[in-house]
Amino acid sequence: MDLSFFIKALGIAFSGVPLALFVTCVALLIAVPLGFALALVRLYRFPILRSFAKFYVSFVRGTPILIQIFILYSSIPLILTSIFEQFSVPVAVYDIHPIWYAFIIFSFNTTAILAEVFRGALQTVPNGQLEAAHSVGLTTSQAYRRIVIPQMLVAATPNLCTATVNLIKATSLGYAISLPEITLRTKVAANVGYHYVEAYVAIFIVYLIICLLVEYAFKRTERHLRRYEGGVIC
Repeated sequence: MDLSFFIKALGIAFSGVPLALFVTCVALLIAVPLGFALALVRLYRFPILRSFAKFYVSFVRGTPILIQIFILYSSIPLILTSIFEQFSVPVAVYDIHPIWYAFIIFSFNTTAILAEVFRGALQTVPNGQLEAAHSVGLTTSQAYRRIVIPQMLVAATPNLCTATVNLIKATSLGYAISLPEITLRTKVAANVGYHYVEAYVAIFIVYLIICLLVEYAFKRTERHLRRYEGGVIC
């Protein structure tokens, strides 16, 4: 192993961390509300929407994320080109930065995962608590904000942590759409001297550090949320 290149590869890998975390945060900001909405759709059994949500979740959970990346990355430009040509919008679709596709692709995948996380967590909250909230004059939105969601988050946090860690690791597949994140930057540097072993070990270490820090943050958050277990947040 070339130690000097390994140290260099670590620096290059860490330089891609901000972009990987940025994509992760944006994907979560989009996926969390959409996933929660899909969870409610499946719980309250809206006929058409429930069928769509079930198919969507099954599709995402039943196919590899790399295949989803290839399908979306290939189809989105074609759809946008057709729309822009129809409305005479002067936008060069194929010049769009890959990060915008990354937002769409990883949000698409994570939304389905979080929908199941939130659905399972909501089912841990007894229905009687919502009925009791209505009986004391709270609206449904107030009941969810003060009673249901705080308790749901306690149950959802471990799985939410797993989904976030998996999302961070999935950003390593951004190289497939030329996203200059951790993996692509390090692999490009390794191409010069064929130092692939050093590069992959560096990538491994960087992702391990990030994921351990995220897990620690979620554990601290879970301990904080457990103070509200069975209680009310005003």
